[in-house]
Amino acid sequence: MKSFLFTLFVCINMVWTAEKPNVILIFTDDQGYADLSCFGGTHIETPHIDQLASEGIRLTDFYVAAPVCTPSRAALMTGCYPKRIDMARGSTHSVLLAGDNKGLNPSETTIAEVLKTEGYATAIIGKWHLGDQRDFLPTRQGFDYFYGIPYSHDIHPFHPRNDYYKFPALPFLENEKVIEMDPNADFLTKRITEKSIEFIVDNKDKPFFLYIPHPIPHKPLHISPKTMASVDAEIRKELQKEALTGKINYELRNKLFRQAISEIDNSVHAIVETLKRLRIDEKTMIIFSSDNGPAVGKAFPLSGKKGSVLEGGMRVPTFIRWPSKIPAKKISSELLTTMDLLPTLAHVAGASLPRNKIDGKNILPVLLGEGTSPHEYFFYYGGNELRAVRAAQWKLHIKGNKAKALYDLSVDIGEKKNLLKKRASIGEKLLAAARRFSKHIEKNVRPAAYIDKPVVLTK
Repeated sequence: MKSFLFTLFVCINMVWTAEKPNVILIFTDDQGYADLSCFGGTHIETPHIDQLASEGIRLTDFYVAAPVCTPSRAALMTGCYPKRIDMARGSTHSVLLAGDNKGLNPSETTIAEVLKTEGYATAIIGKWHLGDQRDFLPTRQGFDYFYGIPYSHDIHPFHPRNDYYKFPALPFLENEKVIEMDPNADFLTKRITEKSIEFIVDNKDKPFFLYIPHPIPHKPLHISPKTMASVDAEIRKELQKEALTGKINYELRNKLFRQAISEIDNSVHAIVETLKRLRIDEKTMIIFSSDNGPAVGKAFPLSGKKGSVLEGGMRVPTFIRWPSKIPAKKISSELLTTMDLLPTLAHVAGASLPRNKIDGKNILPVLLGEGTSPHEYFFYYGGNELRAVRAAQWKLHIKGNKAKALYDLSVDIGEKKNLLKKRASIGEKLLAAARRFSKHIEKNVRPAAYIDKPVVLTK
């Protein structure tokens, strides 16, 4: 019997590893929990994304590991809490800035590096934000190809507080070469979509990993001239004044949110249509998620937004579609995170896990509808500070190593009713777990990478 079971396990594993699905990871910027209509949004329309989500599994309790750009992306790429890899902050700010001397350590193993060991072609087309110095660029972190911007598109001379920040011109890169300065941001989504399709076509005959981190809908919002035609005439008229003033009207551009999301929806549609045309749709896994809560959009019924450890800051709209494996029309409320993607993708590709300790877990059983969350706890960090912990439906907010508020997320998703006094024993259990984890990670922080003389990227 044991021999039979072992043989069965080997055969199943061979089937999984032989498949080597293509992987497309679409990661939007500052898109809130309700900023997809399939997640309850009524202020936007996302018909193509909704259709895609219905063909896979929608994950209602899916978290990023930080409520802002850089640490969230570091966790996604490495499967680690940002603090574990010293990427919870930039060197001087909550995120990395232009010419920062800090970056993701090349000794860390990224999703791209894991999949390359199994013969995957790898590309990132969009926004990186894990270091703009040459040693920190995606091409030094497992990606064969990079086309996009090294950090957020608001890190530019038109920032409303640039008298303080003094940001240089925004560079646009291909691999490690700056090919353009201050690109027209109106075309970012369009350019990223077209280049993504080009990569898919060029690599249709071998397994590929395509990471598409859209810069939008991070402020300032930009849309193409074609989409701008659908915007209210008065708004268009006001936006025409930007060219005369040499400044960007951030607040006015917030009114372009619906159109910005629509462009992403159309981008996703164009990519899926390409997969179908090339007849590789069935063997391609598509993951859609966001890097943190909204700055302009909505997270309702969650409380909080970008930068917050309330649910709205770190719970993001996510689905995974893999036609040949994941059943359609599934919804899971299991606690899952972006850190789980690295070990999960390693498993489906038949790759080995990094030697360094990671925090993510293989969630394939959950995606197949055959398992529960592998996480007993999830820890919410704001920068380097542990701010909250979740176990099952219970979430405890912490301040100064003390319990502050306890919520039952199964009935209070908006975190309105503090139950700490009524359920003190649960609060004590969660606080003890948070203290244990905090001590553990403090002793096991791996350093980020630093260079002595950073330079500002120019053409």
